[in-house]
Amino acid sequence: MSRHSQVREASALQARLEALNTARELAEGVLPEPVLDSVYGVLERASSRRSLSAEHTVVGFFGATGSGKSSLFNAIAATNIATAAVRRPTTSEPLAGIWGSDGSGPLLDWLDVRQRHTFGEVPGLAAEDTGLILLDLPDFDSTRAENRQIVQRMVGMVDVLVWVLDPQKYADAAVHNDFLRPLASHGAVTLVVLNQIDKLTAADAAAVLESLRGILARDGLGQVQILGASALEGTGVDAVRAAVRRVVVQHEAVTQRLAADVAKAAEELGGASGEGGASGASPAARARLTKELATAANVHVVVEAVGRSYKRESVRRTGWPLTRWLLRFRPDPLRRLNLGRDDTKAELNRTSLPPAGAPERARTDAAVRDFADAASQGAPGPWRASIRGVARDGRDQLPDALDQAIAGTDLKAGRRSWWWPVFNTVQWLSLLLALGGVGWLGFLAVLGYLQMPVPEVPRVEGWPVPTLMIAGGVLLGIVLAIVGRLIAGAAARMRAAQAGKRLRAAVAQVADSRIVEPVELEVSRLASFNAALKAARAK
Repeated sequence: MSRHSQVREASALQARLEALNTARELAEGVLPEPVLDSVYGVLERASSRRSLSAEHTVVGFFGATGSGKSSLFNAIAATNIATAAVRRPTTSEPLAGIWGSDGSGPLLDWLDVRQRHTFGEVPGLAAEDTGLILLDLPDFDSTRAENRQIVQRMVGMVDVLVWVLDPQKYADAAVHNDFLRPLASHGAVTLVVLNQIDKLTAADAAAVLESLRGILARDGLGQVQILGASALEGTGVDAVRAAVRRVVVQHEAVTQRLAADVAKAAEELGGASGEGGASGASPAARARLTKELATAANVHVVVEAVGRSYKRESVRRTGWPLTRWLLRFRPDPLRRLNLGRDDTKAELNRTSLPPAGAPERARTDAAVRDFADAASQGAPGPWRASIRGVARDGRDQLPDALDQAIAGTDLKAGRRSWWWPVFNTVQWLSLLLALGGVGWLGFLAVLGYLQMPVPEVPRVEGWPVPTLMIAGGVLLGIVLAIVGRLIAGAAARMRAAQAGKRLRAAVAQVADSRIVEPVELEVSRLASFNAALKAARAK
């Protein structure tokens, strides 16, 4: 493999590792902790392995008791350093054969391999093949728990896995279910050797190899290289050694192993998450949420109070002066709700609206739930639950937030209308006109009572002017009062409609900050997770 290709593959692996870590971080609090811990372990191992010698390839020999694993190790290495025996267990701790020891120390320390043997050339391995580390490992079916733990750890750490099977136990469920099948994504760094073929006839050996190939295909390892060998007679040993040599010369194993780990971890994340993305909240769903929250928050009560308050203030300012004072004894509808005040800070104010009862709470809950369901449409189970969860968290904060929003909304209740001073002036002029007529007639009556000459009053069409002044003033006041009420009613509806818009806008802001934005953030989080997971899976 060229140096340029190695750099390109390493760069691609780095991008996949970063994507996997991003996906893991985004999934925190959503997916089960054991799955996230497993992915974190993959990332930690990858980081550690990449920081150690890239010039060495670690090839681990795994096998069951009696498979001849140590004998095959000795045959490949052309040494006799690995103990081979019939009595269980045959190997109690990892043993390393090293060709090219420079830089191997920290790597073996990380692998926790204490038994180390350094060698020169090996028959079939050229001088440029230095950088090989062969590990003879304990039996995976050892009766000692610590031996099985070593094997489990090494399965996740070595660069290349060589599975040594024997004709008697090659189909053992333990090796296939516990090791080979879970490592189906690691076919590129897996080699299977059927040892002890000297115990079989040529026809039986071919049949066993074909059966093993079928079993491995069902395990997801149909492309794995399978070799027959006999460590005792040396049959096939050169082929196994050549396969190991190819791995060392190509310098691809480390990257391929880590890429396979990333792929497996990404599949675990994808399996725990499930496939799919959330549709997100539509404008219609958001509008429905705002409408339901406005109803539950009694916005309509405030809107009606704005209209009644405006009409009351209009009559108080434009009604007949002799009767308008009676409105002082009628409380302002807005003040009764503790609204329309300018003597306190808006953020500290609260309304006197009736607290939300069971029907209002049920309506709020249903509105939030429907919005979350619409936004999470298409999302896989864990993410749908997460989206609903953030919506529920925001729902608990709604009552106080809505009340504060209503209390802090400028209802324009204190804004005067242009027509009030006009009607008020005319009303006072009509009253003065009527009072002038009353005073004129009163003056004439006093003169008559005192037996003094009473001047002739001017007449219009036979009607005394003072009488016309009284009638005109009273009639004008009544007409102005009626017309003023009509205008006030129309203006009150407009004022209430404007207040309703402002109140619904305030409710929409609360809905956005407490429900919509957290839900959309969670939907966006799922989209980012899916994108990162796709990048981590990319080959």
